[in-house]
Amino acid sequence: MKITGHGIESFLRRPGAEVICVLVYGPDQGLVRERTDTLVRTVSGNINDPFRVVELSGGDLTTDPRRLADEAAALALTGGRRVVRVRDAGEAMAKVFEAFLGDPEVDALVVVEAGELGPRSSLRGLCERAANAAALACYGDDGDSLRQVIAESLGRHGLRASGDALAFLAANLGSDRLATRSELDKLALYKGEPGTVELDDAVACVGDNAAMTMDAIIHAAGCGEQAELDRTLARAFSEGVQPVGILRATARHLQRLHLASAMLAAGCSPDEAMKALKPRVFFKFTGRFRDQLRRWSTRRLADALDLVTEAELLCKTSGLPPEVICGRALLRISQEARTGGSRR
Repeated sequence: MKITGHGIESFLRRPGAEVICVLVYGPDQGLVRERTDTLVRTVSGNINDPFRVVELSGGDLTTDPRRLADEAAALALTGGRRVVRVRDAGEAMAKVFEAFLGDPEVDALVVVEAGELGPRSSLRGLCERAANAAALACYGDDGDSLRQVIAESLGRHGLRASGDALAFLAANLGSDRLATRSELDKLALYKGEPGTVELDDAVACVGDNAAMTMDAIIHAAGCGEQAELDRTLARAFSEGVQPVGILRATARHLQRLHLASAMLAAGCSPDEAMKALKPRVFFKFTGRFRDQLRRWSTRRLADALDLVTEAELLCKTSGLPPEVICGRALLRISQEARTGGSRR
């Protein structure tokens, strides 16, 4: 079965005895890890319990497919339901899990971690269709969900973010749930005591996050800076930033540019247009944002948005390396920016 929306949190708290396999997948590997940790803790009480929790890798199952069934059939010496955690699963594992789900005698819960799986994925389709399995997708936090994570994480330390600080954090976090929480914990440590997080606090602590690299990628592409784009894109991939997350952040940026460009067409100045955006353009990027308003017309921005949307779809369906697809799309945007030195 497919678990989505508000049903995810309740499922993580009570997965049900009839479910013997849960696939947790998606581009946000931090969120994948957080949700699998929650499932393991719900069933076993302790993610490090040596008697009730066993970890396998995709490689283990490739070498010995029977091991999954053997581990799931084993009994815990201390009693209670066992958890078999499988990391780095992929399409090659589909047949293994198909055989496993056909065994009605299994009592253990198998929790499977995987990366991005497209709609045609055999493994994803198997877990979505089976009555005794479930599939949970994990995509990067944005919008209300990201603001909720920020408020919740800071709230545990007795902190709340001011409006400007929240806007900055929402613009510079979200590509990876664990990285987001880590940055917010670092921010809480920096503050040292309960109170209000101001913009200066947020900038001081989150300025070196991978999300800042994301901003650098977006603005390099939008300004036609191909050398900078190559450098920052390589850094992002080396840090584990997912190509789909980069494409979605690029789409959000293009949408903001499109909105500001429409304001210019209605008679606003660039500064007035940037101030009207919510959240406002971060002060470090106002000059580059103004340059992009000069380079891009609303029509060409709409074409660039179509290009990014198509690239995300190809990442999920084509079978080509997502990094290659993402890099090509951003290169095309950068090339288009270089030819658009004036608004048209």
